[in-house]
Amino acid sequence: MLKKITLILSLLICSLVVLAEQLKINNDAPKTYVVERGDTLWDISALFLEQPWLWPKLWRLNPEINNPHLIYPGDIITLMYDESGNPILVRKPSYKWSPKIRQTNQKDGSIKLLPLEIIAPFIKYDHLFTNEQLEKLPYVIGDNEGYNSSIDGFKVYVNQNLELAKTYAIYDTAEEIIDPETGTSLGFYTNLVATAQVLRTGNMAKNKPATLQVTTVKREIRAGDYVVPVHEGQMFPSVFTMKAVDASFRGAIVKAASDNREFGKLEIVMINKGAKDQVSVGDIMAIKRLSPGIVETSDGPEYTVEVSRWHHMLSNEDGSDYKMPEESLGELMIFKVYAQASMGLILRTEKPARLLDVLTAPNG
Repeated sequence: MLKKITLILSLLICSLVVLAEQLKINNDAPKTYVVERGDTLWDISALFLEQPWLWPKLWRLNPEINNPHLIYPGDIITLMYDESGNPILVRKPSYKWSPKIRQTNQKDGSIKLLPLEIIAPFIKYDHLFTNEQLEKLPYVIGDNEGYNSSIDGFKVYVNQNLELAKTYAIYDTAEEIIDPETGTSLGFYTNLVATAQVLRTGNMAKNKPATLQVTTVKREIRAGDYVVPVHEGQMFPSVFTMKAVDASFRGAIVKAASDNREFGKLEIVMINKGAKDQVSVGDIMAIKRLSPGIVETSDGPEYTVEVSRWHHMLSNEDGSDYKMPEESLGELMIFKVYAQASMGLILRTEKPARLLDVLTAPNG
C-alpha cells in the first residue's frame, strides 16, 4: 500500500512539474521572423512566448548547428510543433555556411543571449557597501587648489598609501538603504563620481597623503568621498544567462538609481534581496503592484484612499474589505548581487514602476 501511495505521489509531482514548465505561445505570435542586427534570444523568444525566460525549451536548431546560443542577422525563425504537439522554433540560415565561413561569422556576427555590450550603456557603476567596508576605505581629504569640490584636471589627496600608477574609482558619501519589510540596514549606496590615477603613493607613516590625478569625472568630487580600486565591484559577465527565480521568491524595489519616483524600461533599481536569499546574476523577476483597496460604504464600494478614517478603523488591517490581487506590470533582470540586496535592470514595463513594487517569480 505504501509503495502504491508513493508511486501515485511521484506521478502527481511529475505531472505538476510538467504543467509548471508548459510553454504558452502568445496569441499574436508570428509564424516566421527574420533576425535583425541587435536582436537577442530574449527579444525573439518574447515575440513567441508568454514566458521568454523559458527560451531554451522553445529553441531547436538545425542538426549541423552545434551552439544553441548563436543566431545571425538574416536567419529565418519558424514556429513549428513537434510530434508531441510541443512548440519549437526552427532556425533556417539565410544562406548555407561553409565550415570556414561559419567560424568567422560566429566570432564577428553572432547574436548571443543578452550580451553585456547591449545593456552596458544602461548599467550604472554605483555600489553598495557595508558600514564595516566604508570604515576601512581611504577617502579624499582635499585638492591642490584649496576648493571644496574638484573636477576634471585637478589633483586630489587621499589619506592612505596607494599603489603608484594604479587607477581608482571615487564614490560620493553614502546613503543608507533601509529594508522597508524588516527595518534593517541593507548597506550604504554610493554613486561613482570620478576616476583618478595615482601620481604619488603617499607615506602615511610620515602623514604624507597619496596624490591622484583626476582623469574622468561625472560630478564634483568632495572631501570625504571614498576611494576604491577601479575594478572592484565593477566586473560583469560577458553574457547574461537568464532564468526565472523560484516560485517562493518575494521581494521589493527599494531604490532607483535615478532617484525618480517612477521609472521604466532600461532603468536601474535596487531590491531588498541578495545572496543570502539565493538571488544570483541573470535572475528574472516579475514586477507587481497591489491593486487599490476597496471598502463597502452606505453609498456603495469606494477606494480606501477616498473614505474617512472611521471606515479604515472598521475595515481589515490593510484598510480594504477585499483581498485585492497583485497585477504584473513588467520584468527586471539582476546583474549585480550583494549579501542583502541586488541591482537589477528593468527589461519591460506596461506602466511606470515605483518604489515598494513587489517582485515575484515571473509566472508566480
